[in-house]
Amino acid sequence: MRAIRRFTVRVTLPEPLAALHGLMLNLRWSWHAPTEDLFASIDPAAWEASGRDPIKMLSALPSARIAALAADGEFLGRLAGAERDLQRYMSEPRWYATAAPDRPAAIAYFSPEFGITAALPQYSGGLGILAGDHLKSASDLGVPLVGVGLLYRHGYFTQSLSADGWQAERYPSDDPNGLPLELLRDPAGSPVHVTVGLTAGRQLSAQVWVAQVGRVPLLLLDSYVEENEADLHEVTDRLYGGGSDHRLRQELLLGVGGVRAVRAFCALRGFPSPEVFHTNEGHAGFLGLERIREYAEQGLSFDEALQVCRAGTVFTTHTPVPAGIDRFERSLVREHFADDPLLPIDKVLALGAETYPGGDSEVFNMAVMGMRLAQRVNGVSLLHGQVSREMFAGLWPGFDTSEVPIGSVTNGVHTPTWVAPEILSLAGASPGEASGWDWEQAAAAPAAELWEARHALRARLVAETRRRLRASWRQRGASGAELTWIDDVLDENVLTIGFARRVPSYKRLTLMLNDPERLSELLNDPDQPIQIVVAGKAHPADEGGKGLIQQMVLFSDSPEVRRRIVFLPDYDMAMAHALVQGCDVWLNNPLRPLEACGTSGMKAALNGGLNVSVRDGWWDEWYDGGNGWEIPSADGVADAVRRDALEATALYELLGKSVAPLFYERDADGIPPGWAERIRHTFRSLGPKVQAERMVREYVTALYVPAAMSSRVLDGDGRFGPARELAAWKHRVVQAWPQVRVEHAEAEAAAGPSGQALGSVLTVRVSVALGELTPEDVAVEVVYGRPDDADEIISPSYATLTAEPAAPEGLARFSGEVSLDQPGQFGYTVRVLPDHPLLDSRAELGLVTYPQAPAGMTNGDLRLSGLRLCGECHG
Repeated sequence: MRAIRRFTVRVTLPEPLAALHGLMLNLRWSWHAPTEDLFASIDPAAWEASGRDPIKMLSALPSARIAALAADGEFLGRLAGAERDLQRYMSEPRWYATAAPDRPAAIAYFSPEFGITAALPQYSGGLGILAGDHLKSASDLGVPLVGVGLLYRHGYFTQSLSADGWQAERYPSDDPNGLPLELLRDPAGSPVHVTVGLTAGRQLSAQVWVAQVGRVPLLLLDSYVEENEADLHEVTDRLYGGGSDHRLRQELLLGVGGVRAVRAFCALRGFPSPEVFHTNEGHAGFLGLERIREYAEQGLSFDEALQVCRAGTVFTTHTPVPAGIDRFERSLVREHFADDPLLPIDKVLALGAETYPGGDSEVFNMAVMGMRLAQRVNGVSLLHGQVSREMFAGLWPGFDTSEVPIGSVTNGVHTPTWVAPEILSLAGASPGEASGWDWEQAAAAPAAELWEARHALRARLVAETRRRLRASWRQRGASGAELTWIDDVLDENVLTIGFARRVPSYKRLTLMLNDPERLSELLNDPDQPIQIVVAGKAHPADEGGKGLIQQMVLFSDSPEVRRRIVFLPDYDMAMAHALVQGCDVWLNNPLRPLEACGTSGMKAALNGGLNVSVRDGWWDEWYDGGNGWEIPSADGVADAVRRDALEATALYELLGKSVAPLFYERDADGIPPGWAERIRHTFRSLGPKVQAERMVREYVTALYVPAAMSSRVLDGDGRFGPARELAAWKHRVVQAWPQVRVEHAEAEAAAGPSGQALGSVLTVRVSVALGELTPEDVAVEVVYGRPDDADEIISPSYATLTAEPAAPEGLARFSGEVSLDQPGQFGYTVRVLPDHPLLDSRAELGLVTYPQAPAGMTNGDLRLSGLRLCGECHG
């Protein structure tokens, strides 16, 4: 009979085993090998059958086995040691304790998904895995982070295949009582609830589950509470599900409810109140409105509260494509905030308005709001930072793309989570340790040891692939008698390539199938074969993505190649471990520059895998010619079909003529010396860079500490005087800016016989009408450099001019000098910008004034004064 409801009854442990409870509920076990080994020793078969989930395993364990453990002195000794080790980890001072004198007391980190472990399925892909690695590394470094997300009862979907290779989705229901979570309760033992107002006076309530991620608490809000109306129970039903209204409710709960959950948690647990709020993508952007409301309740106006909120907020964007941004109808957002007296609806809507060329006046853009609510914004690789500046340049009109205030912190991966023990031992690390890896030591290992480790990991992947492939075919309807061929799928001695990721079109899952005959030749080469393991999920609503998966599945089903190429359904963290550890090559071929970062290749690199990738995301930044291979990109080809054909051909050439020959070129001991040397170089060049520990340190020093300092300044010891002054100054400048204009600009330099002399000084003088502003309100700059044929200054430099003490009434005069230190063409212009010591960048207000061309002249004629510098005129 079918159950109408299911729930989990947790095992009751006898007193000698009580310490297991604390070990299970702290997710440090998921990256601490000794604790995992302790759980596995309880019952190795049950451990594997549970999916390496200690709560699930212990809940299914016979009472006789539990009683035997309680009387096992050797096990109890190991248990006591694990408990002491966890207590030490939780309490000892770590890097953050001395990181910076102005470090924030705490940071709140908001994300719509978190990939901590397969035992807590609250992630869909890279964004969640990155968030999980961020929390783990913050824990290892002692950074006082509190994570905030939603608890999805059905998580993200599990993927299977139909007989004809079409993706099917299933949403299994997870009972929070069977997950490594505890309810946040008040002193009386009642669950803490937070409430968020919706339209028509309705209220959305949520309880708060706490997952302990090492030293970092992760708060997960759950709308399945009794006081909610039936439809509101479903707000946290599944990740990235439902229509616009459903998604908006989720994001209101995450942002507004998340801040309220943080306040409740800090008050109950004595956790420091966060000074910095980090928004991981735009889904949690409404947290800024809740913080503005909090400040408004203390007597600040909306604009004053906005200044304090911005100062202490960090916003990370992960998408390089507009389609990846949440956008809601303005009318829908208006309905939710129209009745809040502390949040004037016109100001709320202005935060998400697409006020740039090509923007839609009828939508509310969550990424745009995130940027307007955060003083510090970053992309997730150097290239993605550049792409983001171009993508959002319209928010700062009049500024060069390079001046758009969006920086970058390149993503990293959590080493203890993703690196195999065989590799960690080469790097001199103890299993489960959070630091201490010596990648130079790993690189110095004898070639035989490197190759032995790589062979062991490849063999493990082959075995896991066969197991998963057999299960997939049985699910597709095949009988055991039809599947004897699976015993010969893949070969532990063959060059193994991995390709696994989400399946939007720009990641080009099927690029390798562009010429199926050519790929088949590579797979079945008699002397230098390759084998490929492919995995990935398409969004349930993405029919095109599902079609790509079916195309890949049908090709890999073909008897001619099925022993050399495999598609594995239901890509998750458990599968990812086997893939990134076991593959010799990690393949990545997105349409450049649409990959924000792409951390899977980082995980492979730390395991001694070599990347074969288009120069996109992190690979554009750290590829050096020796740590893998670059797939040439046909960036300038507009025809998508021809571009794919060109890049696929380049891929085939690379695999057949460079990658495979290096792998199969062996010495007398059967080891490929050239391949081993590339592994060594990968460890040296990438080992220190691609770790999330490096990433979190950068966030702390470059973003969290400055944000905390700015927030404290504007707070003004709780009286908010500087915030009020800054808000008033901004209002005054914005109102007066239309009156600001450049009246006159001139420059002169010493001339030689062939023109201006190299090494001489250009003196620039500018007269500016400031209207109601004063010279102290502005900065006047000369912008100079080499001009192109269209008079655009290439890679401009900037020099600030000094205000002169006397000027005619209504004008201000500024002057300064520029050194003419490069021969060739020289161009300059001048500009006026708002200037205040509390601005994080001069582009912050998006205001700038350039000279206007008089009748008969173009702006280029006036703004660009051409000088030719002669290299012979040094004297």
